[in-house]
Amino acid sequence: MATPCSHFLVGISPHTSRELTNKPEISFEFFPPKTERGVTNLNKVRGELDALAPSFYSVTFGAGGGTREGTFDAVKSIINSGGDAAPHISCIGASKDSIRELLRKYSDIGVKRLVALRGDRPSGMVELGDFAYANELVTFIRAETGDQFLIEVAAYPEYHPESADPVTDLLNFKRKVEAGAHSAITQYFFNADAYFALVDSAIQANIKVPIVPGIMPITNFVQLARFSDICGAEIPRWLRSRLQQYQHDADALKDFGAEVITTLCDCLLEGGAPGIHFYTLNKANPTIEICKRLELA
Repeated sequence: MATPCSHFLVGISPHTSRELTNKPEISFEFFPPKTERGVTNLNKVRGELDALAPSFYSVTFGAGGGTREGTFDAVKSIINSGGDAAPHISCIGASKDSIRELLRKYSDIGVKRLVALRGDRPSGMVELGDFAYANELVTFIRAETGDQFLIEVAAYPEYHPESADPVTDLLNFKRKVEAGAHSAITQYFFNADAYFALVDSAIQANIKVPIVPGIMPITNFVQLARFSDICGAEIPRWLRSRLQQYQHDADALKDFGAEVITTLCDCLLEGGAPGIHFYTLNKANPTIEICKRLELA
């Protein structure tokens, strides 16, 4: 498999400006704030990111529905401000009636897009609810609402940590698409070849939906390492080593992180990725800096 950026496995190359004939779509993910201060911050962040003209904002959903109201309020605020919002809907521990009611509420406020996920099982949860897997949730949404919603699902370039192997994970992805998903957003990653390998495997498996790479800006090494250990995203050894060198110099780490992610995004877009989905962690500046360097701002 040939990709335009295999060098990314061993280091970064200087970013070079490129002409964009068709601007790729970008989108941003938020988590729902839990305090009034958090709400104020998110409104400010969204205002700054609006200048980048994103296709949509997604809003996460806590394990077991822990942020249900916060997710709904954040989505409603985005839509009332003229944006397009895609709430995450997690099915783990949910009943068909609760999902049906949630779909009705989102329909009432004008939601047109959903991110359908299995979700993480909260610690101590025994009952799975009416759904075991995300493909069952997608099937249910289609049965209840037809083509009313665009449905995004998750994909994993380095395969899901609970999957037995990449082949099993690909089959799980295919089930979600066959159930009615329109497109996929990947877990974040730092190895561009892993994304291209996923796309190649999907093509071979006759999976015909856009696969949008999910990208995590680098701003805090300890936080990133913790997130990555939880979700199974690999931090390449060379990158982990460099980030450790900078972890006590915030400005140097942010500048190096921006260059790493800019180079990664450049490789992905040059290689045919349909767009970029940024995991913002409710911060504007890191994503804005990367988009400026990519000439997407």
